[in-house]
Amino acid sequence: MNTDFTAILAILALATGLIWGIDSLLFRKKRAQGATAEDAGQAAKRKEPILVEYSRFLFPVFIIVLVVRGFIAEPFKIPSGSMLPTLEVGDFILVNKFSYGIRLPLGYYKLIDLGSPERGDVIVFRYPEDPSIDYIKRVIGIPGDKIVYRGKQLYINGEKIPREELHPYAQDTRFMEFRETLGDTRYNTMVAGGFFSGDQVQEYTVPEGQYFVCLLYTSPSPR
Repeated sequence: MNTDFTAILAILALATGLIWGIDSLLFRKKRAQGATAEDAGQAAKRKEPILVEYSRFLFPVFIIVLVVRGFIAEPFKIPSGSMLPTLEVGDFILVNKFSYGIRLPLGYYKLIDLGSPERGDVIVFRYPEDPSIDYIKRVIGIPGDKIVYRGKQLYINGEKIPREELHPYAQDTRFMEFRETLGDTRYNTMVAGGFFSGDQVQEYTVPEGQYFVCLLYTSPSPR
């Protein structure tokens, strides 16, 4: 959806710019013929077609919105409960578009590299199997990390991630709310009672160029 909207903005900016530009180069002077030098510009504007008038007004608007959404910040709506209790379903967030680099609004080719995601960052990315879907997740592991989930406890590279039990989740008491500390970042998570048995172990090593952003213990959505 966001990709489609960006593409629509680009098409509208191009179309209105072309209409305005072609009119200014080819037709504006003809409409002003016969007027005095003082009022030639105003005469040309008074006679311009409604399509040209709207294009002249809307072109800079489309350009400004495209630049802001493409390079500075973009709003996103939280589609699911996978980030509960940090982000609720339906929440709107404003995403910094240049945290890790400056990219083209279309195609998303990185022009300038400004860094990489770190553990604890909340990032927006495109679902690899369907790039039209935006995912919003917290980074748990960076390239080379060994992620282990044992007995409802997270370990990264053999180190136990500190976690403090808080209280049952207010909207669904089947879930217990915890406060977890990952590096310098503290955030709340939820664990579903009985979701894993105590002796179940899941392990994963993050490949180069990839990030681990989702754990099963944070993913079930309360009813």
